[in-house]
Amino acid sequence: MKQFQSRIGMVVAGLILAMAATRYNHFGSAVSLPDASYAVFFLCGLYLAKFARASVAVFIALLLEAGLVDYYATSVQGISDWCMTPAYWFLIPTYASLWFAGHWFATRHSMEGKGLAGLALTAWAASSFAFLFSNASFYVFSGRFNDMTAMEYAARVAQYYGSYVSVALFYVACAVALQMAFSITNKESAHTSS
Repeated sequence: MKQFQSRIGMVVAGLILAMAATRYNHFGSAVSLPDASYAVFFLCGLYLAKFARASVAVFIALLLEAGLVDYYATSVQGISDWCMTPAYWFLIPTYASLWFAGHWFATRHSMEGKGLAGLALTAWAASSFAFLFSNASFYVFSGRFNDMTAMEYAARVAQYYGSYVSVALFYVACAVALQMAFSITNKESAHTSS
């Protein structure tokens, strides 16, 4: 039981660190990784689904962390606050949709064999929905696009879809690969010790 709690602690620490290390730059650069927020919230729902209260608590902690990182970036580091509008609050349901998708998958499917294809499809669908929802919310509630039609806005935003979704899928794939490698190592060590 203690080893299991340790693994959950490592998952939570990994999610918190991934958010802290990547949230400053949406697209990444030569010296920074792209934003892992979509993947972090999806993985929170996926890996903590069996622990309903803990999962919700970690979700809330990650929301607070995201807000604090954004506040620090805009207030202290001088990064543009262009996205800080009333639409910013719509990141809560955006991230909740990712969390729910991960939770939904974990309670119905396994991450073995054909389940991995389902996981990839679920992560893609969740990331796509999150991208569309957050951008539509920004268009409607930010107050920054009064002179732009929805079609013009959609055309401009569409160029970012691939990078947002592929980055999220990449991070999810890395997390699952780490989990599988760790699982194989544990099975081998248990087999050799018996």
